[in-house]
Amino acid sequence: MRTAVARITHLHYAWIVVGVTFVTLLTSQAVRVTPGLLVIPLEAEFGWDRASISLAVAISLIAFGLGGPLGGGLIDRFGPRRVIIAGCALIAAGIVGLLSVRELWQFHLIWGLAIGFGTGASGSVVTGVIAHRWFRKHQGLVVGALGGAVSAGQLVFIPTVASVMDASGWRAGMTVLAVALVVVLIPLVVLMRDRPEDVGVRPYGEGAASQAREREIDTRGTPLRTALGTRAFWLLAGSFFVCGYTSNGLIGTHLIPHAVEHGFTAVTAASAIALLGSLNIVGTLASGWLTDRYDPRKLLALYYGFRATSLFALPFIYDLQWLFVFAIVYGLDWVATVPPTVNLTAARFGRASLGTLYGWIWFSHMMGAALAAYAGGFFRVLLGDYHLIFISAGIMGFVAVSLTLRLSAPHRAESPAVAQPVLA
Repeated sequence: MRTAVARITHLHYAWIVVGVTFVTLLTSQAVRVTPGLLVIPLEAEFGWDRASISLAVAISLIAFGLGGPLGGGLIDRFGPRRVIIAGCALIAAGIVGLLSVRELWQFHLIWGLAIGFGTGASGSVVTGVIAHRWFRKHQGLVVGALGGAVSAGQLVFIPTVASVMDASGWRAGMTVLAVALVVVLIPLVVLMRDRPEDVGVRPYGEGAASQAREREIDTRGTPLRTALGTRAFWLLAGSFFVCGYTSNGLIGTHLIPHAVEHGFTAVTAASAIALLGSLNIVGTLASGWLTDRYDPRKLLALYYGFRATSLFALPFIYDLQWLFVFAIVYGLDWVATVPPTVNLTAARFGRASLGTLYGWIWFSHMMGAALAAYAGGFFRVLLGDYHLIFISAGIMGFVAVSLTLRLSAPHRAESPAVAQPVLA
């Protein structure tokens, strides 16, 4: 059936893998931006304060982050197919359990651990592995496209889930996501494969002359202990910590309740999130294209600078048109940081260890997100608004600009000095 699909569509099988992965990420990662929709309904139904709900989101983000290196290590060993299937199944099971929650500790356990680990294992780490296993050309573009799947999930699911919640309650909205996850498991099980060799093809764009050299590069990697001793690893991890602080943790968790407190309805705020997601698709695809052609360090500095500027403006937005202007500017670079970060990690440390090392860099991202998620709720309770936390995020954005510019140029990559064969 796999080869028949490729023959009928006249596509290299790598593009089928990208398509299946895109649909899977679109659905599974949409779950990550639903806390903003859940905060106010959970406050109303259970009387939990915002800091307590934010703590559950922070726990989930830490588990999400840990799911990155754990999933990345498993992907390096067993391949992405089994890991993504297990991750999606865990998310669906977690959502089903969430429908019966009555106590705060249950919400912390289910949202924090089950959904956190599930989304981490089936999340961003897999995009880099698939791009570098299946492609010799357009790797940055593929990472950008798969990163855009997360934003597409926001565009497709968040307005829908918000409308269902508004009409029928938060449990009905979460049920929509659970059903969608079960549906996407079907093409994932049938069509997804780990390597080009599994379907008898070469990676897309690989010529006969470069085949031996590319195979050698595929088997080279850097042990985690060695990578931890390099400046490049910590600069990448530090800048990605800021990325998490200024994206998933803060905007993904608190933008909707912040907008409601500024006079917007929840559905209007969700529409802004959807617009942000749609622009993020454009921005991430453009970032992937640019990463294949330009210095990824300078691209990262540009992205973080624009993000910081938009976050400084957010506390002062009370009009609808400016909320949508923010969504456009911020949306263009929300996940745009992923393609250059993956590219720099692979260039410096090798493809064979990409899942593991990018997984730990991704964990740093989610630690930043967890800090922002909890700090946002804490300072909202303490001060009565989100203004201080948004200003702090703007400052952090310019810190990331400095970190990325301190990375050595790609042609001075550290990987040849430290990389060594890694057995899959």
